[in-house]
Amino acid sequence: MRGPLLITLPIAMLATALAAQDFEGQRRKLLDEVREDVRFTSGYLDRDELAPAVLAALGKVPRHEFVPPDLRRHAYENRPLPIGYGQTISQPYIVAIMTDLLELEAGDAVLEVGTGSGYQAAILAELVAQVYSIEIIPELGREVRQRLTRLGYDKVATRIGDGYHGWPEHAPFDAIIVTAAGSHVPPPLLAQLRPGGRMVLPVGGPFSTQQLVLLTKTADGEVQSRQVLPVAFVPLTGEH
Repeated sequence: MRGPLLITLPIAMLATALAAQDFEGQRRKLLDEVREDVRFTSGYLDRDELAPAVLAALGKVPRHEFVPPDLRRHAYENRPLPIGYGQTISQPYIVAIMTDLLELEAGDAVLEVGTGSGYQAAILAELVAQVYSIEIIPELGREVRQRLTRLGYDKVATRIGDGYHGWPEHAPFDAIIVTAAGSHVPPPLLAQLRPGGRMVLPVGGPFSTQQLVLLTKTADGEVQSRQVLPVAFVPLTGEH
């Protein structure tokens, strides 16, 4: 009985180690692709490279843990993937630029509307002190809470609800990110953004051109906006 055990266990461990190394290699390749996409779209972004901390977060978070098991072989491709319930995990390039546009600092508190798989929340958790994330689909909300807990992302607080209305108990927020497209900027979210804060979100209908929009609230409460680039997101749902 001992012989087979001594042979089988090291092989299993070796297979696990090789899989981990393969994911690391895929993540490095993904980072190169994201850097190239940023340079290619620098005219839209008004920058030709991302903050080193954002790239480091993208290289650290295990995207394969946030996609369905049957899609793990595609986890580090630079494209969105379905996660069920009509939702997707966003393209890593889009996740990276939306995060970069927020210009986050280590002590920030960030609100995310649309938790989805939890991947964007995990990226944010690598960069800030606290993330509050809202998911409207109950099944996804329960799944992502378990996933983030299992992976040790204890900086992320989640709730199931309509993110259009924000999370007023924890406002104001230093930054707000919305990962689904609506026809307009939700007024409750603007009200919960602190002076000096930044919000990034897609605006537009599901059958029309959507624009990624960056909003900045000045110290006196004035809101300045800039269209960044055309995007395609799932629609923001809820009763509003």
